Amino acid sequence: MGTHGRRYIMLISAHGLVRGTQMELGRDADTGGQIKYVVELARALIEHPEVEKVDLITRLIDDSKIDDSYAAPVEELAPGANIVRIRCGPNRYLAKESLWPHLDGFVDNILEYLRSQGRAPDLIHGHYADAGHMGARLAGVLNIPMVFTGHSLGRVKRQRLLDQGTPPETVERRYRITRRIEAEETALDNAALVIASTHQEVEEQYAIYDHYQPQRMVVIPPGVDLSRYSPPGRSWPTRSGIFQEIRPFLADWGKPMILALSRPDPRKNITTLIQAYGEHPELRKLANLVVVAGTRDDIRAMDKGTRRVMVELLYLIDRHNLYGSVAYPKHHNPDDIPDLYRLAAKTKGVFVNPALTEPFGLTLIEAAASGLPIVATEDGGPRDITGLCKNGVLIDPLDPAAMGAALYDALTDGPRWKRWSRSGIRGAQKHFSWSSHANKYLRAARMVIHQSEKRGFFYGPQTRLITADRILVTDIDNTLTGDPESLRELLRRIREAGEKVAFGIATGRSIDLTLEVLKKWKIPTPQLLITSVGSKIHYGPHLVLDEGWQRDIDYRWRPDLLKKAMGEIPGLKPQGPEGQADYKISFDVDPRKIPDIREIVRFLRRSRLQANVVYSHQAYLDLLPIRASKGSALRYFATKWGIPVERCMVAGDSGNDEGMLTGNTLAVVVGNYDTELEKLRGEPHIYFADGHHAQGIIEGLEHYDFFGEIRYPTLEEATHE
Repeated sequence: MGTHGRRYIMLISAHGLVRGTQMELGRDADTGGQIKYVVELARALIEHPEVEKVDLITRLIDDSKIDDSYAAPVEELAPGANIVRIRCGPNRYLAKESLWPHLDGFVDNILEYLRSQGRAPDLIHGHYADAGHMGARLAGVLNIPMVFTGHSLGRVKRQRLLDQGTPPETVERRYRITRRIEAEETALDNAALVIASTHQEVEEQYAIYDHYQPQRMVVIPPGVDLSRYSPPGRSWPTRSGIFQEIRPFLADWGKPMILALSRPDPRKNITTLIQAYGEHPELRKLANLVVVAGTRDDIRAMDKGTRRVMVELLYLIDRHNLYGSVAYPKHHNPDDIPDLYRLAAKTKGVFVNPALTEPFGLTLIEAAASGLPIVATEDGGPRDITGLCKNGVLIDPLDPAAMGAALYDALTDGPRWKRWSRSGIRGAQKHFSWSSHANKYLRAARMVIHQSEKRGFFYGPQTRLITADRILVTDIDNTLTGDPESLRELLRRIREAGEKVAFGIATGRSIDLTLEVLKKWKIPTPQLLITSVGSKIHYGPHLVLDEGWQRDIDYRWRPDLLKKAMGEIPGLKPQGPEGQADYKISFDVDPRKIPDIREIVRFLRRSRLQANVVYSHQAYLDLLPIRASKGSALRYFATKWGIPVERCMVAGDSGNDEGMLTGNTLAVVVGNYDTELEKLRGEPHIYFADGHHAQGIIEGLEHYDFFGEIRYPTLEEATHE
């Protein structure tokens, strides 16, 4: 928590082109309403007295094909609120479907940013499936609450596309839909709160997910900066600005205007609107159709999906001979949008949203505030908006004949048009301001933050991985455990050490067996768990797996061939399933029969097999990937989290601890150590304690003054017996 209890909120919106001014909305399928929403949400939240800091995290993009503003690491939206751009994968701009392989690296880079800030957020809010995946990992690592907003959902999208006849393999290839749905399920499972825009979104869309938990969901209609939107006054200059872009298309510009405003995405269903207009002769005589579908210079330079929509639009205009009746301007900027609504309202027109699915409907609220009645899809946001504002009619987006009839009816009933116009203005002001949205948002957020703080964490601040400048890492069996009284005293000291000290465990046990022994000895889950002799790294009570470490150690790992080869070596018996792991092959050892460990290593080398062979307690032998060990895992962690190795104190008792005891760590060998560690005596950074088990660790803490200034021993001091 920040100054005087004020909060730090992190918003994550991974894809698209995100900036605070001159937003390129409609440039492509990834730069739409979500971008506008997250930017304005950040601005609204920082205005609230409970909020001290807001970071909107997005990709840093350094690409000659786009504006260089997207390469700026920080952009201020308002005092205390910033867009923070962090590297994710290649520098070039990528479609969201191509980001999946890079998201875990993005998470690591966000953690590095938080380490540099020395502060973790009180709340993380992931927007869309990709950021939901990232938010779940960050919240799990840091043990802080997460909020999720899907914006549009993969299961719904997949069904819509299949209903339209799109082959399943095309849906999968083009949209990576299985990966997206998996990420949404993960986000829903981890979210303390899900914010939806409409009740229909909760009851019909989220409800089809396995992790649907309605008690965690709240409906908060999206806010709109209503200061920009107002009905046209009598003296409003009709023929200025965007009018000049539209006028050349229309033979009679004074007719009522049917206005459609969206990016050229197949989901926005613009082509069905063209069909509905073209197939209704009376509507064509009565009104003009204005389709503002993003911006473009050359259709051939657009991405495949948007190019397909624009080509189909032009084809339908030609097929129905709509020249002089349909406008489709090439350019507009954000400042033109309010004038577009006013221009349509001035002509007594309507705003139409024919989208196949509409989770938000921000343009509907903007139109309502401008006094422009709406005709919109009977899906999602439009249901709630028309229910609150009483300013229009809903349509089936797949029925062009009904769509055309509804538009004609809306334009030919003058008294009703006036009622809809007035009611929309009132309803937008009452229900959809940003201050109202921020108040509702923080009311819900306050509850989950309070629940998280109340639940607490045994070792004190929940986010020690962000604030710590040192870490104590210890083996479990016969090191941490064995002396209950000393263990309780050690845990008390760790708990009281403060936010600068993190705590970790490094063990040969699997994660499941590790949790069993922690429970048996009443040891709270630490911030770091290195398990399976260094082949797995997990974080915190949520046991978030470090995927990056798994990718690192996979190098030249051939477990099936290793198991076959080891079958030729006497004195080895494979352990049961509980002792095996994806990156660990474990054996019980008969020391009377087993060859010298160096002979086993040579045998594997001659067999052209690579493995790290770890022998411990004269009873166990483990094969790991050549890059894996407790020591390597610890150094990977230290590098990733920015904690110098020389500020890592480690404690162990056997041969499988050797990798983390040697080098520049501050090492402690507890008094009940195995003789295989005797060879390490005399090293300056390895302290041989007299005390056994946890008492030996306490002795080491005092020897190094590890919770204080940290005392680094010299070579001459390494004579303790």
